[in-house]
Amino acid sequence: MKRRRILVVGGVAGGASAAAKARRENEHAEIHVFERGPYISFANCGLPYHISGEITDRNQLVVMTPERFESRSQIHAHVGHEVLSIDRARKVIVVKGPDAVPREERYDKLVLSQGARPFIPKIPGVDLPHVFTLRDIPDMDRIIAVLDREKPRRAVVIGGGFIGLEMAEAFLHRGMKVTLVEKNPHLLPLLDADMATHLQNAVRSENLDFRFNAEVTEFAPHAVHFADGTEVKAELVLLSVGVRAEVELAKAAGLELGPTGGVRTNGRMETSDPDIYAVGDAAETIHAITGARTRIALAGPANRQGRVAGANAAGARLVYPGALGTSIVRLLHMTVGFTGLSSKQAAAGGFSYFTSLTRDNSHAHYFPGAKPVLIKLVAEEGTGRLLGAQVIGEKGVDKRVDVLATAITARMSVFDLEELDLAYSPPFGSANDPINVAGFVASHIARGDIASVAPETWRPTNELLLDVRDADELAEHGRLAGALHIPLAELRDRVGELPQDTPIVTYCQKGQRGYFATCTLQGLGFEKVRNLRGGFLQARLNGLSVEK
Repeated sequence: MKRRRILVVGGVAGGASAAAKARRENEHAEIHVFERGPYISFANCGLPYHISGEITDRNQLVVMTPERFESRSQIHAHVGHEVLSIDRARKVIVVKGPDAVPREERYDKLVLSQGARPFIPKIPGVDLPHVFTLRDIPDMDRIIAVLDREKPRRAVVIGGGFIGLEMAEAFLHRGMKVTLVEKNPHLLPLLDADMATHLQNAVRSENLDFRFNAEVTEFAPHAVHFADGTEVKAELVLLSVGVRAEVELAKAAGLELGPTGGVRTNGRMETSDPDIYAVGDAAETIHAITGARTRIALAGPANRQGRVAGANAAGARLVYPGALGTSIVRLLHMTVGFTGLSSKQAAAGGFSYFTSLTRDNSHAHYFPGAKPVLIKLVAEEGTGRLLGAQVIGEKGVDKRVDVLATAITARMSVFDLEELDLAYSPPFGSANDPINVAGFVASHIARGDIASVAPETWRPTNELLLDVRDADELAEHGRLAGALHIPLAELRDRVGELPQDTPIVTYCQKGQRGYFATCTLQGLGFEKVRNLRGGFLQARLNGLSVEK
């Protein structure tokens, strides 16, 4: 039997996974990995945490060395080797190594895992020595060298995505003042605006400020200038304004690119050439819910795509089912996780959907250390099928978003969430976990048990707003403009104060007591009554007018 020769272009998550899986699948294959940089596989997601000082040992970031790859798996890893071209007809690539002499390498199967490079906008001053991007270990080393040598006190981070948030936190850990700049109206553009606003309000401080809807016009030696004529002092600037897929090699070889600009692949991660596979940030795959072509630049999908491509290159027939884009990021004491579709994405995907909002404790309220967990579900009208979820809190976010990602993958509905049998002990959860509670609320909406309004889209017109919170809550937080205050405990005795023929919208602080009030009023014969989902807190996040 002919010995199969598998070449992998690019290491890190996708390429290293592809090579390792190919070896496990085929013991007799000859496998080579060509990596342009100095490291065959490193933990790029860990770079900000070494800059912050949380990961103290730099060597921990090096996941695999060429020597270990060779000794453990008989995989030949070549660092400092750049692939210059692909000749598909002859099935060879041209590689230039440290000696700068191009040479040809034959392949039977080829895996492309070149990733993406940071986008660098054409702004005056972008090439100044205090302006950085972060892609790899050498980038990290340069940033740390400046931090250690010059000890800057003010940093500006351009871009409010994952890397932007992680680097803002790293600089804060270093004792710096940070301004986070985002061209969109809020952080993490994939989040719904109300959830992002909650995050921003929770972390804003004397040392962390934000600039939204901001256009940078110039990087000066000690400041960042904006289109509105203002400036922010900066001794260090970190650019994190997106990435561009490394597709030049594939494009020059005549491989088909998809509508997202990535290398088009099928379920087996094959490109338009069945002997060439593409994985990771540069590969276009499908979204697991919408079926639309997409690129998801995350380490998890890259690893799994690499695994599928490597196995298939070695002779297997695995299929990659697509990705949800499940993500999680920490900013100081807050964590935000999301999976599936946001409201905006659901609308763009043609879904008729509704949302639910719940606030519950991370574990039993009577056990010390419980913290609020805010969960927003996006579900399909009619079926209640779960389409997406966003979770924010100080504790317990990770396990909730993972449960919800699993539920979406299994095509579960909000009704299924009501019945999930999740682990309970006071230090870890509640008898009804926040996931169950989110299911209860979303199921009420889906069934139409109680009429409700969504704070993202609803605005008061001729309704009577009924505030059923206690007096001390009003004194501390204020009320929605024009609202009538009747505490829930007094509602039955004071129901005569409410007009029968006027639409009523009830609300409390978080939503539950407003729901109880709606049930009570409906039971007493009021037909035009609805509850405000998420209560006063969510209404305020969505810009409804508040008065003292």
